[in-house]
Amino acid sequence: MQTTVRKSEIIAEYARFPGDTGSPEVQVALLTDRIRTLTDHLRQHRHDFDTRRGLLMLVGQRRRQLRYLSRTDVDRYHSLLTQLGLRR
Repeated sequence: MQTTVRKSEIIAEYARFPGDTGSPEVQVALLTDRIRTLTDHLRQHRHDFDTRRGLLMLVGQRRRQLRYLSRTDVDRYHSLLTQLGLRR
């Protein structure tokens, strides 16, 4: 679960301008943090299939956001991938 403190730290780090919460960079960063948290949870609780479904839905949502960003601005897309440590 993301706390509001962790969420505001992520938003401050990836925001393009002050008060930015809706840009693809911020959304992908928040999704990536949630995905990593759920992945750690599923390593301990292998039979939690409801959480697994939620994780797969988040991965799909992040993939759609990244596809949008790659279509609109390739430079921002590549810089975000390197910042987050994602491979594509």
